[in-house]
Amino acid sequence: MLQSLLMGRRAAAADISPLAYCLTAAKAETPALEGVLSELEALEELWRSSETGCRAVLPEFFRHAFHAATLDQILFLRDRLNWRHSPVQRFIAALCLGSLHGETRSPNYFSNQMPRTIATKPDYSVRYWAAHGQTAPERDVFTVLRSRARLRLSSGASPAGGRAACRDARSVAGRWPDLVGRVRLVVTSPPYLDVTRYEEDQWLRLWFLGHEPRPTYSQISPDDRHTSPDHYWAFLRDAWRGLASLLGEDAVLVCRLGATGCEPDELAADLTASIADTLPGFGLAGAPRVSRIRGRQTRSFRPGSRGCLYELDATYRRCSGI
Repeated sequence: MLQSLLMGRRAAAADISPLAYCLTAAKAETPALEGVLSELEALEELWRSSETGCRAVLPEFFRHAFHAATLDQILFLRDRLNWRHSPVQRFIAALCLGSLHGETRSPNYFSNQMPRTIATKPDYSVRYWAAHGQTAPERDVFTVLRSRARLRLSSGASPAGGRAACRDARSVAGRWPDLVGRVRLVVTSPPYLDVTRYEEDQWLRLWFLGHEPRPTYSQISPDDRHTSPDHYWAFLRDAWRGLASLLGEDAVLVCRLGATGCEPDELAADLTASIADTLPGFGLAGAPRVSRIRGRQTRSFRPGSRGCLYELDATYRRCSGI
């Protein structure tokens, strides 16, 4: 979304995950720095006059993951931010999500030691912190947010014109009927084949957005991880059908995928077959590009984990005369 806007494109983005929606919508409609700082000041004043958040009802994980004073501020913002409807408060929520967990050596994260990309399981995290003698640092959330806002917005808000929706890709055409037949470029990265469960791995950020204070499965989407190739390719065919009516005559589709237990050539062939079956006239515009993944952050928390070893980028173009 952000890259499209910076390049002067008109952009629309959809994702079924409220986390992805919040982050993308914050980039689609970024407010001015002065408005964000003013809102943070008002929120901090409200927090100082409010009652302490309900830490007692949270699972044990939260007492180890966050310093008590930091957690009170997080709970206040979780309850107060109207991120679905207010662009300024949505941007603040997105900043919170970016700083919610990460490495303690950085002052920009609120949590005890955790990967910044995923949230580890609660019981595992508590055992890990106890075994390594790690405690949550005290962070002033509002100070961190002001610093991150200045960093993100010091050069001004991004160009206007982006649209974002919390929507299943299979029904995205119904969200924007005015775009039917007009989309020239699709850039997408669907869930990888048998690699990760986004709902599980992002459970802590989803909690901040109002979901359960523990990992959940298939409450947001049953399609964020497929272990069966047949089911996976059926899911992707449905996704291509969902956006087919939006594509213009000169449309290009760029897709990034990864997989476990599947070689790049096989993944590319199955991806191409799924597009050929559902998007008539589209063909590969050159050989897919394979990038090997190195230095996964989760290895330091999950020694011996294998995960996804490569990513594949493939570009498809509607062939002229078809």
